[in-house]
Amino acid sequence: MTYVITETCIGTKNTACVQVCPVDCIYDEGDHYLINPEECIDCAMCMPECPVEAIYPDDEVPEDMQHYTTKAAEFDYSGIAPGFGIN
Repeated sequence: MTYVITETCIGTKNTACVQVCPVDCIYDEGDHYLINPEECIDCAMCMPECPVEAIYPDDEVPEDMQHYTTKAAEFDYSGIAPGFGIN
């Protein structure tokens, strides 16, 4: 299982989740952050840090936000570095 960042991150982009990620698997997509499912180790450290409750385990993402799971899985992470303010 991995974690998925959903729409409530848009407009907020609080970096608390990025700062606690032990494997640097959270990327700045532009309007919100994405968790690379290939790199996520399922530690859950990001979830309680999100002030807008935008992060869900992939099997608990609300049905109307499932496209964020697909977006994270299909995103090309090769052109950017993980984290914030460095891309």
